[in-house]
Amino acid sequence: MLLVYCPYCDVERAETEFSCRGQAHIARPSDPSQTSDEDWVNYLYMRANTKGIYAERWRHIHGCGRFFNAVRDTVSDKFLKFYKAGEPMPDLEALAKEAGK
Repeated sequence: MLLVYCPYCDVERAETEFSCRGQAHIARPSDPSQTSDEDWVNYLYMRANTKGIYAERWRHIHGCGRFFNAVRDTVSDKFLKFYKAGEPMPDLEALAKEAGK
């Protein structure tokens, strides 16, 4: 079982209280009316499936209900950092070095 930290509630709880919502920091097209079908497909469905250090979006569904981001090593399932939605993505290479990857 994973332990996930909610940066809003300031608590660490079992992963069953949370829902992983996929890759973090996906930019919505700036002008949807001028976006091609191909670009919409890329925005809606295409995600990186990184083996290693990966930024994910999580939701504390059985707590505050808010979204936040986490950096996790997908090989070991170890979380390296948790941060609030809207905060910039940390340097993944620096986090990987700190984790010895």
